[in-house]
Amino acid sequence: MLLRQFSTCSKTMRKVLPVDLKSKTKTISSQHWLSRQLSDPYVEKAKLLNYRCRSAFKLIEIDDRFKILHPGDIVIDCGASPGSWTQVAVKRVNSDGLNNKLPRGTVLALDKQQIYPIKGATIFGNMDFTVPESQKKLFDYLNGEKVHVVISDMAPNATGVRDLDTENIIKLCYAALRFALQISRNNASLLVKLWQCGELKILENDMARYYSNVKVVKPNSSRSDSTEIFLLGRNFKGLKDSLSTSVLL
Repeated sequence: MLLRQFSTCSKTMRKVLPVDLKSKTKTISSQHWLSRQLSDPYVEKAKLLNYRCRSAFKLIEIDDRFKILHPGDIVIDCGASPGSWTQVAVKRVNSDGLNNKLPRGTVLALDKQQIYPIKGATIFGNMDFTVPESQKKLFDYLNGEKVHVVISDMAPNATGVRDLDTENIIKLCYAALRFALQISRNNASLLVKLWQCGELKILENDMARYYSNVKVVKPNSSRSDSTEIFLLGRNFKGLKDSLSTSVLL
């Protein structure tokens, strides 16, 4: 029933155009965004499945393919607002305890913005992940426990200057990587978002120093006209050589 309902809605949405799309009060960019939202089947599907936004399906696709989330896992979601990745993680690791036959996981979600509560997740709102004090709060909360997965959908506020925007998102990726190196258990995974850029290969190589398998991923739910990609590191090797980690740490 749900699939039939989604199919009908998506066909309808393709035909719908905003009545006042050419209103003088709307900028060209907002017109484009509204048109794209109305024709995007993932937007409607997110509403039907009660996800906070369409980005939930990016993590669903990645996990369906690479199996990085398991019942009982400890997951940290960086840049979690509005919480769609957190919602997916909660279900996949059973941190809401709805399935009493499976191990119960833990999901910690943080963002600079406030995050509306999600059952099964511990929320750290109004916290800047890149600030050491914020990361210390996570360390303190875990009380020595190591995590299985660090996921990051963090992105900087766009300035419109491509080089600056690229530099800023790469900094966020390295912040997530440095944090993951310190808090992950062996064989853990790290997933970060970035854009196609010249620095991708450097970041990929740096991740490969600590993860046995590193792969660039572009889910189907990531819009084709977007340069957005994800870098997934699996099978964390651990920190054995302090000299080799000094550059990142």
